Amino acid sequence: MGIKWRNWARSSAPLALALLVVTGCTSTPGGAKAEPTGGSTTSKMPATPVARVCAKPPAGPAKAPAGAVTVDPAVVGDLVAKTKKSPANTTFWLRPGKHRLERDRYAQVIPKKGNRYLGAPGAVLDGQKVNQYAFGGSARDVTISQLTVQRFVAPQDQGVVNHDSADGWVIEHARIQDNSGAGMMAGARQQVRANCLRNNGQYGMNAYKPDGRITGLVLEDNEIVGNNTGDWERKREGCGCTGGVKFWAVNGADVRGNWVHDNRGTGLWADTNNNDFRIEDNVLEANDGAALIYETSYNAVIRDNTIRQNNWVEGRKQAGRGDNFPFATIYLSESGGEPRIRARTDKIEIYRNVLENNWSGITLWENADRFCNSPANTSSGDCTLLVKDTDRCAKPAIAKAPLYADCRWKTQRVDIHGNRFVLDKSVVKCTEKCDRMAVLANYGTYPKWSPYKGERVSEAITRKQDNRWHDNVYLGPWKFVAFDPSRVLDFGPWQGKGYRQDAGSTLDRRAGG
Repeated sequence: MGIKWRNWARSSAPLALALLVVTGCTSTPGGAKAEPTGGSTTSKMPATPVARVCAKPPAGPAKAPAGAVTVDPAVVGDLVAKTKKSPANTTFWLRPGKHRLERDRYAQVIPKKGNRYLGAPGAVLDGQKVNQYAFGGSARDVTISQLTVQRFVAPQDQGVVNHDSADGWVIEHARIQDNSGAGMMAGARQQVRANCLRNNGQYGMNAYKPDGRITGLVLEDNEIVGNNTGDWERKREGCGCTGGVKFWAVNGADVRGNWVHDNRGTGLWADTNNNDFRIEDNVLEANDGAALIYETSYNAVIRDNTIRQNNWVEGRKQAGRGDNFPFATIYLSESGGEPRIRARTDKIEIYRNVLENNWSGITLWENADRFCNSPANTSSGDCTLLVKDTDRCAKPAIAKAPLYADCRWKTQRVDIHGNRFVLDKSVVKCTEKCDRMAVLANYGTYPKWSPYKGERVSEAITRKQDNRWHDNVYLGPWKFVAFDPSRVLDFGPWQGKGYRQDAGSTLDRRAGG
């Protein structure tokens, strides 16, 4: 799975450190960056409050709640032993201090249904760089609160808390930090509230359930910072396996009020058959890659977010290679609105956001060679939500309705309006290629039996799939890309009869800084 920005030039090895030094590009994983640096901002929209959780999360109860089982940090494995002995729906209170499991990599807590784990002030569950998982198993409705979970060594793509993606868990007011793999996994109806997800090796959270779709996920008021310390894209080039949070096949998610910043890679990434997302009131800031990627997915509302100083590292790296693809801060890849799939909206609507001093703005993209059964489909084995039998997407049936439309993920019904786009190139420290809005596709060539060859997809995404910018405010020297990367436009042609974009919008080239 994972993304390829476009089919004709795959990601190559990360840029040498020397180039990063020359371009002045730095990343500060784990750093708490309260405000944007440098340059004046001309944005007049009210700033979104920042979820400052990591500096001082709320303390847990200083005394054991009535009826709770007390866990002693001086006894190695006490939490596991008492969980085994106690019935379902038991509350456990972890005393202050460092709690440890047995020194076996598979030692872990297996909760029972309805268990609650509360940390006293200073309570830490430490994996000792030996244990892979902290909490696992299939029990539902488990709560973990006000506990620090650290130094576990989960393998790639696996998680430390809720390792087995059980349903109905609540993780709140916790610090989950300095682990390998993902800080946590997710199950259906999981609520992740007011946590510090910091400096984990791959993701803060990997919302993936191997045996079914996740529904009703809530990610609210968390600080998600400094994740992907393992720099997995360097280890596995093009893996698409890094960032603050990754979502896979999630049907219904509310992502609100989070501060997602200084992650090495993408901030938030929804990859493969996600649907019905509301992403609102977040601050997405200073992530090395895109603030948000929505890939081969459906139906979302993205509103009222403050998005600033993202994509400086990845955007600059690609520009330094001479790549003319519009690497963007909000990147929609083969994703759009689909009325036939039930959701709270039937389009992707992006509105009332402030995007300030990022490396480029919004790119809408379709890879003409990526569809069900195509070797170019990096989500190998997956098909769209409109086709139940992937084998049907083959010659000759795929060349005719309904499969011609239904066998490919389409960037369609995207409505971008009421946003404020601010660019000061002296802040971003760039001279070109950091100033793009784009709607485009590649020239279809592959495989031989593809019915999408040539410019068919470029024409469709640009003019026929109801993708619209309108009523936005642009401050700074913005450029626009349409149809393919070679067509770089000024504001007049972008608004003109050839493309008819950004009706009712304004652009002041000198106002960005």
